[in-house]
Amino acid sequence: MLLNHNRHLGYCTNIHRGENWEETWRGLREHTLRVRERIAAGKPYGIGLRLSAIAARELAQPSALTSFQHWLDKHDCYVFTINGFPYGAFHGSRVKEQVFRPDWTTPARLDYTNLLFDLLAQLLPSGMSGSVSTLPGSHKEFGIGADELNAIFDNLKSCSEHIERLSESTGHDLHLGLEPEPLGLFETSGETLKFFGLYLDRHRGGTTFLRRVGLNYDCCHLAIEFEEAADALSRIHDAGIRLSKLHLSSALKLQPTPENIERLHSFDEPVYFHQVIMHDGQDMLRRFRDIPAALEYAAIHPHDLGDEWRVHFHVPLHASPNGGLGDTRDHALGALDWLQQHPAACQHLEMETYTWEVLPENLRSADVADQLCAEYKWTLDAMRQRALA
Repeated sequence: MLLNHNRHLGYCTNIHRGENWEETWRGLREHTLRVRERIAAGKPYGIGLRLSAIAARELAQPSALTSFQHWLDKHDCYVFTINGFPYGAFHGSRVKEQVFRPDWTTPARLDYTNLLFDLLAQLLPSGMSGSVSTLPGSHKEFGIGADELNAIFDNLKSCSEHIERLSESTGHDLHLGLEPEPLGLFETSGETLKFFGLYLDRHRGGTTFLRRVGLNYDCCHLAIEFEEAADALSRIHDAGIRLSKLHLSSALKLQPTPENIERLHSFDEPVYFHQVIMHDGQDMLRRFRDIPAALEYAAIHPHDLGDEWRVHFHVPLHASPNGGLGDTRDHALGALDWLQQHPAACQHLEMETYTWEVLPENLRSADVADQLCAEYKWTLDAMRQRALA
């Protein structure tokens, strides 16, 4: 939906199953339209679309694209952003680190992302900017050396040039957002600045690159790193890195008491990566690649657990976990506070709680539309309090 300062808000449809185009479109028809009628009846409604590589290729067929454009017009909907992080399957089977494959060392990732921009350029209403979000280059465990880093930079450069040509030919302001994530090639604001700095060292005069490639700032991910939203966003913005999109999302946090560690077992599920960072005062103590590794460490070292854990598990913005577990909604609110002071810094906002199918029962709404509408209400209330909506 269109808000103040030419700002758009949507929810990411990666919450719904959609590994091919028909399944993706079914999710839009069965779920997104119900949310749209409850949240923005009678008003233009912005969609944050998730397209797998298979779905993107199928949508690119002229008949499919024309049918979808007619459907958008009929229901007064528009697509303003696409989630291009997950390339393949994202529900119902093990995803974990595979969500980073293929990474930006490969032509497959470049071709997929270019196709997403080709589609977006045809779906965008006239004069509207469009964004695609993607992974932060690669994964720390994939063995990225100098050759691989150069391949990442070369592919991102090629992508930025493709986006520039599309922007010039269509009149749309198109931009790619690299998304820092725990265990990603870069995951903190400091590592983000280092990554962009290394790119510019290798490619002098990167004006086009900085115009077309920026950051998708995910509040859940940066909160897990124990960063303060205002500090992290200011570091990124002041360095001249474009804020392509802001993901409003919340992570799980807990004090590592025996009771809370026992409660954490209910969040250990086999589909997604749930990295854990242990903190003690001002220092990071340990990082764990997934919940089982953190639980195993706690069983062996019960007196060396720090004072707070943060877990990469997207929990609903409107519903804090019960018992002794908490969340990082304060980081999302801090990001909105920062945006209030910098209203022109970012036009695209997207709620992203893709974990509905794997949430513990006490956090999962009976119907996915109920959860999405509750998140819209929470987000819009917070934005209205800051004159952002």
